[in-house]
Amino acid sequence: GGPGKCLRWDSVLSRTAASAPAMARNFELLFDSLGHFGRYQAWVYLAAAFQSISCGIHYLASVFLAVTPKFVCGVLGNVSSVLIYNSSVSRIEDAWTLWTSTQSYMLVRLENGEVWELNQCSRSRRVDPLDFTYEYSGNKTDFACTDGFIYDRTKWQSTIVTEWDLVCQQEWLAKLTQPTFMLGVLFGAVIFGDIADRTGRRHVMWFTSTGQFLFGVAVAFTFDYYSFVIVRFLLAMVSSGYLVVVFVYVTEYVGIKYRTWASMHIHAFFAVGIMVVALVGYLADTWWVYQICLSLTTLPFVLCCWMLPETPFWLLTEGRYDEAQKVINIMARWNKVSTPCKISELCSLQGDLVSSTTGDNDHSSMKKHNILDLFRNWHIARRTITVWLVWFTGSLGYYVFSLSSVNLGGNEYLNLFLIGAVEIPAYVIACIGMDRLGRRNTLIPSLILSAVTCALLMLIPQDFRTLNIIVNMAGKFAIGVAFGLIYLYTAELYPTIVRSLAVGSGSMTCRVGSIVAPFCVYLSSVWMFMPQIIVGIVAFMSGLLTLMLPETLGKPLTNTWAEAIKLGASSSTEKPPPTQSCRASEKIEMLSPERHGISE
Repeated sequence: GGPGKCLRWDSVLSRTAASAPAMARNFELLFDSLGHFGRYQAWVYLAAAFQSISCGIHYLASVFLAVTPKFVCGVLGNVSSVLIYNSSVSRIEDAWTLWTSTQSYMLVRLENGEVWELNQCSRSRRVDPLDFTYEYSGNKTDFACTDGFIYDRTKWQSTIVTEWDLVCQQEWLAKLTQPTFMLGVLFGAVIFGDIADRTGRRHVMWFTSTGQFLFGVAVAFTFDYYSFVIVRFLLAMVSSGYLVVVFVYVTEYVGIKYRTWASMHIHAFFAVGIMVVALVGYLADTWWVYQICLSLTTLPFVLCCWMLPETPFWLLTEGRYDEAQKVINIMARWNKVSTPCKISELCSLQGDLVSSTTGDNDHSSMKKHNILDLFRNWHIARRTITVWLVWFTGSLGYYVFSLSSVNLGGNEYLNLFLIGAVEIPAYVIACIGMDRLGRRNTLIPSLILSAVTCALLMLIPQDFRTLNIIVNMAGKFAIGVAFGLIYLYTAELYPTIVRSLAVGSGSMTCRVGSIVAPFCVYLSSVWMFMPQIIVGIVAFMSGLLTLMLPETLGKPLTNTWAEAIKLGASSSTEKPPPTQSCRASEKIEMLSPERHGISE
């Protein structure tokens, strides 16, 4: 969700949200000796994050792929003159600027003398027309649009709508392009997240980034609507698969001091992708050229992604210690560390920690948990419902503000560019707010602000285009802040035993939001402000419910249900650090990541 960005948290949740504390406590020795964000990590991070631009591109590409220009029913024969009200021109191409209302018809006279009234989805031939005037009270014969359609090609030479006549009875097919893409995103996140645990992060990144290039180009060569949707569905799967894995990948390469910033700013690269969509949309007016140009952004990464190493964490969990040591030695050389950490030292530490749990009576961490555990009592159920609503709101708001930006009037390319650009400061503010004000105290104002901007958009007259765009940007900024911090906040609100499940279920509700969002935008045809009403109400409700969530800033991660429930109580301000046994159980959880995500 995304952005469909939710999708990406599925893995962070099932692979790292639960395992992050374990990594931080047991393997943090690696980063203490090698550096938390040295030259090597910076290179790996930028290379891996660069491909996230391509994910942002494909997620929002349909904004200009499926544009519906002005159109009327087509007629056979050569047009000699066109009349709209009192204005007359000789060619239909010159008449589009005069035809301002789709409710009125376009009157055309053919060279053979026939006079036709052309509407968007119907046409009528006048019987025995005496003269060529707009008003007519004589007999007319109605015909269906069997001779195709005539499109306004002044701005877009061709889109998928003009290519396959996705108008009138076929209009719903054009509107399904974004929801079907988001469905592919959902499947891709679940499938590739699991594969990455089994086969390694690097192989999945190779496969998905190559897939993005190949499927991205293949979309441009599809021969009909159904092949277009199928190839885009596959493109969605590999795009979301990459996003899921890249979050885990950078998390496992960056030390705890920089981990929040590093994972948060993968979003910023995604936002750059939205800006690229706006730029390429402005330069290319043919849909297949536009699609090929967008897909070429993936090429530099495809050519050099084979150089990216596997993460030491995954290699260690698989018992491939020699390979992990090689990666650590390379990191040390790049980061100018003379004595790199030895794997043998870490292994002995792991052995001690794992053996310390053998006499532990609490087997709750090893028990299989399911979604019902998130509703085990009223306190936890209320927390879960609130968290799910925030995930849903973040995704819904993100895509409603992004997709509807092109309908605000003015220059739609500039509008989309600004909507992408405003995300970058939003993530910086989210990072600062989380550490200074706290998670809850940053989340509540951002949700309320997005609700207020929705109300303002309804009050501002349509003529005030600049003001409308600024307020829309403010709404996207606020949602961006909320979206940026919800994954970490969710991970902190639940105990270790269900942490991956909590973030996973949240990310699934997030994807539901991204699938619903395009339909929400289409409701503007029923009433102009319907999308804003929906997002405003949901965001306001989320903001109010978030008041009941506990603050987690500065609190240790909880390991048991009792600790999680006490999190909101005043008596729990001072809490003992987790015991070694708890940490060891988290370590075990990390060593078998494929256990997570099955019930998600």
